[in-house]
Order: sequence, then C-alpha cells, then structure tokens
Amino acid sequence: MQNKLRTTPDSNFVKIFRAPALLQLAMAGAFALGAAATLQAQTPSFAPDGTFKGSSLQGWDKVGDAKWTASNGEITAAGEGLLVFNKPSQDTAVYLQFRCEAECAGGIFLRLEKKSTGMQGVMLSLEQQPTAYQVTLDNSGKVVEKTKLRIAGGQIRFAPPAPPPGTPARTFRRPELPPMPGGVAAPLEHPERGLRKDGWNEVEVLLDADILRAFFNDGGDAVSTATEGMNGFGPFALYSGGSTIHFRAIAYKDIAMKTWPKEQVGSGFRMQRVNEFYYGWSAAAADFNHDGKLDIVSGPFIYFGPDYTTSREIYPAQVVNASTNYSEEDWVQHAADFTGDGWPDVLTTSHSGGGKIGAVLYVNPKGESRRWEKYTVVVPIASEETVLADVDGDGKQELVYMGDGYMCYAKPDPAHPTEKWIVHQVSEHGPWPAHGIGAGDVNGDGRMDIVGTYGWWEQPAQNGPETKWTYHPAPFGKWGRTSAGGSKIGVYDVNGDGLPDVVTTMQAHGWGIDWFEQKRSASGEITFVPHVVMGRTPEESAGGVVFTEPHASTIADVDGDGVPDFIAGKRYWSHLDDFYDPDPYGAPVLYVYRTVRDKSAPGGARFVPELVHNFSGGGSDVLARDLNGDGAMDLITSTRSGTYIFWGVKKPGKGGSK
Repeated sequence: MQNKLRTTPDSNFVKIFRAPALLQLAMAGAFALGAAATLQAQTPSFAPDGTFKGSSLQGWDKVGDAKWTASNGEITAAGEGLLVFNKPSQDTAVYLQFRCEAECAGGIFLRLEKKSTGMQGVMLSLEQQPTAYQVTLDNSGKVVEKTKLRIAGGQIRFAPPAPPPGTPARTFRRPELPPMPGGVAAPLEHPERGLRKDGWNEVEVLLDADILRAFFNDGGDAVSTATEGMNGFGPFALYSGGSTIHFRAIAYKDIAMKTWPKEQVGSGFRMQRVNEFYYGWSAAAADFNHDGKLDIVSGPFIYFGPDYTTSREIYPAQVVNASTNYSEEDWVQHAADFTGDGWPDVLTTSHSGGGKIGAVLYVNPKGESRRWEKYTVVVPIASEETVLADVDGDGKQELVYMGDGYMCYAKPDPAHPTEKWIVHQVSEHGPWPAHGIGAGDVNGDGRMDIVGTYGWWEQPAQNGPETKWTYHPAPFGKWGRTSAGGSKIGVYDVNGDGLPDVVTTMQAHGWGIDWFEQKRSASGEITFVPHVVMGRTPEESAGGVVFTEPHASTIADVDGDGVPDFIAGKRYWSHLDDFYDPDPYGAPVLYVYRTVRDKSAPGGARFVPELVHNFSGGGSDVLARDLNGDGAMDLITSTRSGTYIFWGVKKPGKGGSK
C-alpha cells in the first residue's frame, strides 16, 4: 500500500497512514525534521501517526486559564492549564521539543480521563529532575492531587508488583564511567545530563501497558515508572503549570498498533531457515566431522553440511523465551582448532552475569556422537562482541575482547589449552564500552592493531607480555540512550587510496553507520574524517535506508569485486520485548552495504545498501562464508527467530555474488 498524506483541517497534524514499517520510519523522519534542525537528535524513534505542523489549535481543547497560541508548528503556553488533543488512545508515544522562559513547570499528560469532578491521568513532568505522577485535576484544570509514581525498571514490559507498605522506595543511580587513562580527553561526548535551561530540550515519552518511559535529550536523562494499571484510556495533553513554555516538533503514535511488512528476501540471495527457535545470537563454521564439508554451529547445535538439515547438540539445548530472557551462553560464537589436535572446537563468549560466564571452550570429541566437554577459559568478558584475529602473528587466531575495563586478547597455552588462557591487557584501564570491537592493521606497519569505540591501540614492534600499546583516541561510536558503540568494527581500504579506513555501526542500541576516512599528515600523524552511511533520517542515509539497533555486523566481499563490503542487521527485541530501545518493533532487516569506490563521492567512496531479508535481522554478528564453494558469499545469522542461511546467488558467468 502506498503512503497517503493528508493534513486534517481540525488539528494541523500531518498524518501518515499504514506505510510499510521501514518506509514509514523513513517518511516520519522526513516530515518531522524541519522544526528540529538545531538539535543533534532530530526525529522520534517511532514512525508517527501524525506530526503537528500548523498554526491553528482546532482539534485541541483548552482547559484552564493558560493562554495557548500556535504558529508554524510551535505551540506556546502562558499561565496554568491544559491543551488536550482530541484523539484518545491507551498505549501512546509522544515526541516533542520544549523550551521554558523561566523555571520549567510543565508536563505531558497521557491517558487523560474525564471524571465526575474533573480529570485524571499520568503526567510526565518537564522539570529539571523529571519524574512522573498520577495526577487528579478539577474541572478548571488545576492540580488537586499528585502522587509520584514508583520506579518500574528497565528491560521489562510489565512493572513488577508494588512492594508491601512501608518498604523503602526504590532508587536509581546512573553508573559512573571509569576515568580516561592518563588525563586523555575522551573522544566521545556523553549526552548532557539534566535539562538545558537556556535552550530547547527534546523528550520522547512512551506509555505501554503499565510502564511509562521517557528519554530526554537522546540519553541526557530518563524516567521509567509504574502506572499501577494498564486499562486507562484517553488523549494526551500538554500542560503548563504557570510559566511560559514553548512546544514544537510534536509527534504522536498509537503504539498498540504494530505493522509487519510483507516478507522479502533480496534478489541476490536464497533463504534457508535451519532452526526457528532462539538459542543464541551468533554462528560459526568449520568442518567439525571431517567429512570435507563446512558445518555450522549456532548456539547448542551443529548443523551438518552440505544441506544443514541434520543437527547434533554440543551442550544441553533449551529454547530461550525471546520476549523476556537472554541466551546465557551464545552471545558470540567462534570455531577453530584451539586445542591443536586437528579437530575444530567451539568457543562461546557471553556478557551474561556482568561477564562472569566469560569464554567457554567446547572440545571436539573427534567424531563421537556425544555432548562436548566444556571449560571456562577466559573470565570476565565484559564486551558483548568478541572477534578472532591473529594478533601476534603466530599464524593462530586469538580472542579479542574487553574485560574488566581493559582491551585484551587471549590465547591458549599450547601445553594446557583447556586451562585458563593467557591474557594480554593491551590498554590502560578505561571507560571502554561493551559494544564495538575489531582488529586490523590501522597504520600499515604489518602488525595487527585493536580497534574499539573509543579509538585504536597500536601494536608495538616489541610486544611483551606486559606491554601496553599506544592509545590513539578516535570517535568510532556515539553515546545515546544506552551504551556507545556498535558491533564488529571493520578495518579496510574503503576508497582505494592505500590507507586503511574504519567502518562501523555507531550505536548497537540506537542509530548509525559511519565510515572513517584515514588521513596522514606529512609527519605521518593519522587522523580520521567521518562520513555518514546511515543516520537518523533518509536524507542523510545511503539509499534512504534507516533502521535502529544495528547490533550485528561483519565485513566481507559479497559482490565479488575484490573490495570488502559491510554487512549490518537490526537485532529485534534487542533489550527484550519492551520499549527500552528506540523502535524495538521495527522490521528486523539485514543489509549488505556494497563498497563502491567513486571519486565524486565524499571521501572517494559511497555505500550502496542492498536488502538481504526484512524478517530476521541479526544477533551479535553476521557470519560470511562461502559454505558450498560455489564462489558466492553466503551469510549466516542467528536471531530471536532462529538461525538462517542466506545463500549467495552467483551472477551468470561470474564468480561474485549478485
């Protein structure tokens, strides 16, 4: 169905009706952008049902003594009162920007219901320390009673039961990040805490079931409260408590309505779903049974090639409830001969329990039909992503990760491979995030460097057991509502100038893909120029493609032109079945971003997105391997809806995939 736009004469809202999820999100950004150009975060995370653009307040009801005016999409209130939008709903999202001329005394009401003596609803306060209240008003719009709502929690859809009377109120304190080492300035700017007193603020509030969540200034502050009920029904309203408040870029959505697009597999691939259940977020490939065919391991199962219709568990398999739980074991999975006996083993890494599960080695029983013996070899693993790379040049791959505040790599002791591995902490202790990690030769000296969200660490010529590597700050990620950084970071020459560049998703739980063009000064100093591949709006994004939660990525030459490409996928329900993350119910897409060297493009290259699938997305990473040896790159993903193979389709007469 095509998108239909209309402006309702009674409310001056631009409305968007029943667009497919991805296109709808893109259009919402396009039509809501104008009023928000001065802020870094310029769009709601949801695809709005309507966005206020007019100069008329028809369709709104005024309650109280406040004077309300509208001009070019901006609504101004002076005095005390309500402005009620005349479209009721139950589960509602509202995005807007606001500015107070004095101390803020305003709010946003949701589920505002008429009562015999007045009105009642849930109000998010727009104060310096935002919170939410259950509020009763009289018929003149004056507050009669206001009860502060208790904290609900984060990664849940339904609030936990209220504690017994007299129980101390639950509190929340943001964790403080460790300091940067050696007084070095952080390359990433954390969102400003609290409200801006002299400028515009933005807020997105979502009331779903019995939890109200609000996010201020893209991570500057947050609210999560329990409403003690989920059956209220009514419109949203703007509230002024006496000061002069300006509102603009107002957008709303009935978030009880969810839309799935028609399933589509890209023309360059053929899909095979080998398992339909959630066991983990990653996959690896090796010839585990020595039959000359590549097999796949994902979660507890090995799927045997070449048809991948027969499986065998290597550890006890139990389906995970994707709505409310995470897989404990398989956050990232690797395969290699870690024991040196000629048979490929499996290594799982997990961030569960704050990293206490760590890296677990499952030793191949050399063809015996049995579960594999397991050994915990690295603890803790604090990064959600880990990669394998031959860091020290010995011809064997090491595990690259972040643990206990250090960027590290670990390798087995050849004499005792099932005991604790040898860990090399290459960095000083620092605020390194759980997201975003990679390895590559950044400076072209022939040695493998380690890359993270906060920059890169240069491997020295003499790499001793206790040697700290030189740290080079660089902003290979962005802060948002949650942690900064993406997934697997790629290091390769994007534009063909002979210098390794960096490609990465910017927020695993937000938005963005960037590539960083390497520059060298006359003295050899390395700097990077960022180029946006995917932002928050179609206008700034390659191919107009925009999606959130790009938690899975990898690098591979998918189109067979000899230049690596970047593959990225959305993790559906990334923080479970709730509105903790932006657009958690958006279509779980998987895209190949083809690297096209083009001297006329900024930086000498551009990325062309090509859809792989719009119904599965990615987990923690994407596996790219030519499983059947036909010369076409295949992609394997493990997600909340199962494990998938996307078989690359060869171009006629050529070796590359289409």
